[in-house]
Amino acid sequence: MFSHIMIGSNNIQQSKQFYDAIMAVLGYSEGIIDARGRCLYLSQEGVLGITAPVNGEPSTVGNGMTVGFKASSPALVDAWHAAGVANGGTTCEEPPGVRSSPERKLYLAYLRDPFGNKVCATHFMTTTK
Repeated sequence: MFSHIMIGSNNIQQSKQFYDAIMAVLGYSEGIIDARGRCLYLSQEGVLGITAPVNGEPSTVGNGMTVGFKASSPALVDAWHAAGVANGGTTCEEPPGVRSSPERKLYLAYLRDPFGNKVCATHFMTTTK
């Protein structure tokens, strides 16, 4: 559905360290720094970019914004969360775990990156009705 997602940062190298760690857990290569100084994670599914705002102003958190990454298991979600915390992220919302509604059951973990952007790892669990 999406071609790319760009996340603002005030320190690309610090953000790269955080995103390299959490993306590696999910099986992606480390980010590359392009000619514009952006850090890009390229895959067949799309592009995740970390960039300084193009208007020259400081990066700020997108209130209400969350970037979610698919994970193939609850254990991978937990490993993703641990890698993020070990690399400058902070836990937000509830601790990693199951969230359910009548429509679906998910295993989630939420983090704030070093600049306050909210990211999530999600494993879609099977439900039996």
